[in-house]
Amino acid sequence: MKVHRYKRWIAIYGVMAGLFIAIHYLMDLKFFDPWDEYAPFLKNLSLSLFMIALIFMISKIISRLVNTQSHIEGEKYNLLRIIRFLAIVFSLIVAASFLFQNLYAAAFSFGLISLVVGFALQAPIASFIAWVYLVFRRSYLVGDRIQIKGFRGDVVEISYLDTSILECSGDYLVNDRKSGRVIRFPNSLILREEVINYSGPDIPFIWNETPLQVAYTSDLQFVEKCLLEASRRDFKECYPEFAAQKHKQWEPAVYFRINTFAWMEAVISYPVEPLDTTGRRNRILKYALPLLNEAPDKVKFPEGSLR
Repeated sequence: MKVHRYKRWIAIYGVMAGLFIAIHYLMDLKFFDPWDEYAPFLKNLSLSLFMIALIFMISKIISRLVNTQSHIEGEKYNLLRIIRFLAIVFSLIVAASFLFQNLYAAAFSFGLISLVVGFALQAPIASFIAWVYLVFRRSYLVGDRIQIKGFRGDVVEISYLDTSILECSGDYLVNDRKSGRVIRFPNSLILREEVINYSGPDIPFIWNETPLQVAYTSDLQFVEKCLLEASRRDFKECYPEFAAQKHKQWEPAVYFRINTFAWMEAVISYPVEPLDTTGRRNRILKYALPLLNEAPDKVKFPEGSLR
């Protein structure tokens, strides 16, 4: 679908460029002699419009090439944004050169306008500078799960002035599932607040843990064995391409800690993709609990008034 859309726009801009350059040269024909006083203006206007159409046509060609390459989705998104921004900038330069024939007048006008706009639009300008920072620093990309100033979600759009995320957790959920709400915040926020990106050095995984309460009299070695077996089984089934690599840093681990309510907690720590935290926890529990319940003499859980 995207390829056809790019082809359509390339054709449209190509036809427009051909039309405007044709008008530019047609103005030299004797047929238009009665409009000699308007000819210079029309020739400059048609030439400027030709340049703008050509700029956008080239930008669409480059965008199509970027889309056909195997870039990371977030990087591809940023490249397309940069191409679009440069096309707009070059078009504005062409338009300014048409409006201001005198270079010094143009420079003075731009300086005066920039001064006024700078005072009036401080917040949007700060957000635009933050966008440039995001492009080069890559604090987060489209598709990353991030947390900033209490907001947590998956980045779906990074525009020139703001970022949109699909919220996970939120006011109505206590798990990491998507809430269905969209949060938009100005890009300038990243210059004032810390950004937590779930796509860390162990890409594509982060580490999560799930605790189970057991009695002090439980067979801790058996509990550890069951939890590790459940975690490894789920990892093998859901991430077979990574399980085959057998990286030691992705091995799950079990540790025990004292619970406030006089029970011991057996905690399974495991790698998980950021978008799969709730699902992986549920699957591990579904695999582990039947194994633990099969041996009531080795594992005792809180029950009745002892919970």
